[in-house]
Amino acid sequence: MGEKAMYSQISYPTPATAVLTIADAGPLNVLSTPVIRALTAQLGELAENSELHCLVLRGSGSRAFIAGADIKEMAALTASTGRAFISALRDLCNAVRHFPVPVIVRLEGHTLGGGLELAMAGDLRIAADDAVVGMPEVKVGIPSVIHAAMMPAQIGAARAAWLLLTGENIPATQAQQWGLINECVPRDRLDERILEIAAGLAQIGPVVLRQQKRLLRRWECMTVDAAIDDSIAEFGEAFKTGEPQHHMNAFLERKNKRS
Repeated sequence: MGEKAMYSQISYPTPATAVLTIADAGPLNVLSTPVIRALTAQLGELAENSELHCLVLRGSGSRAFIAGADIKEMAALTASTGRAFISALRDLCNAVRHFPVPVIVRLEGHTLGGGLELAMAGDLRIAADDAVVGMPEVKVGIPSVIHAAMMPAQIGAARAAWLLLTGENIPATQAQQWGLINECVPRDRLDERILEIAAGLAQIGPVVLRQQKRLLRRWECMTVDAAIDDSIAEFGEAFKTGEPQHHMNAFLERKNKRS
């Protein structure tokens, strides 16, 4: 059995939605080098599926999405192997961040450290209302790095400083108030709500979903004025796909039937 099959499971609730589940990574779905490598490879393969409208990323079980990187492995790292380890985790997060269609991250139980960085790389974070998130790296002697750099822009400098300097966990409901999580729902409705969102994404044209996600990533590196100008060409390009004509005409037909 290959690493990808060992550490991940793929299911398709619908042809437009793939669910990537972290498997065989312990009860807390910790990120070791083999798990990181397998998930990165699996994401690369899924990215080639032109039928997808969204990807759901989740952990196994109910105790954690991901409770962080493998401390047993990290305790034996040197400066050079440490750089290799964190570079691989960066590549995994970037595989999610640049995945061609929206990524919904399912948060249940604990989401800590590298797990929260991976969740932040997703587009939509939907959590059980009793879940917990945190960045506890400083408590084990290492700084929060790579995609933790996104945190000040996402939730503000003061809130990012609290999480990164104290290492304290916060409830998912507080993380939602801070803008770190999109939505909290009762645990027994978590999967139902995620599939509702996925079904909504499935109604949107696959080309425009990919186009909008590319724009979001590009805008992160631009001034506002440059992003505005950049978007004009993309607007024109959309009309080459036929999707605007299809969806707009369908809207007009529904409107005419109601009137």
